[in-house]
Amino acid sequence: MTTTQETLVRAPRPGAELIAEPMRSRWSPAVFDTERPVGSDVLDGLLAAAAWAPSTGNSQPWAYVVVRRGTPAHDVVRDALSRGNSGWVPTAPVVVVAATLVEEWEGRKPMGDFALYDLGQSVAHLTLQAQASGLHTHQFAGFDHDAVARGLGFPPAYRVMTGIAIGYVAGDELVAEADEDLQGRHAKERVRHGVGEVAYAGEFGTPYAG
Repeated sequence: MTTTQETLVRAPRPGAELIAEPMRSRWSPAVFDTERPVGSDVLDGLLAAAAWAPSTGNSQPWAYVVVRRGTPAHDVVRDALSRGNSGWVPTAPVVVVAATLVEEWEGRKPMGDFALYDLGQSVAHLTLQAQASGLHTHQFAGFDHDAVARGLGFPPAYRVMTGIAIGYVAGDELVAEADEDLQGRHAKERVRHGVGEVAYAGEFGTPYAG
């Protein structure tokens, strides 16, 4: 079976050829292979990568709840999804819900806004480990965060920030069976602002020329 991952070229694009794998080929599919599970050994590697991300004072404020399709926890996430995410998130065999410590809890003190920054780094490590392992991820924030926090038992000291759909990219046959909206999202070209639009030399507003 020819997979969409092989037939849809995601890189290089202008600028992407400068970065290393697996960053260069990372992209967020909208249709996952519903018949191919994610093994626990591979998932362990993703969570280990997340745990080894740098954090402020080694505070490690992140917390993850792993949700597999077909479990009561998956029902909690599915029922909380926004309309735009309800069509594709359930196709992923695994969803990881990410939160960060924002209040003191069991003797642990939060590091203010740095907790949000640190969670972002941790999730980035997880997504790149996934890509290196042959998996793909698609992060999403369109869901009832309070409902998911309650349903999955997060302590009030943690703020649920995002969900991460994890799985293998669907083959062309499965993509063809998806509705047009999902097909369009799945095939959407991967683009970014140029370095000169986001990086500056010496002071803000003076584009970095390289």
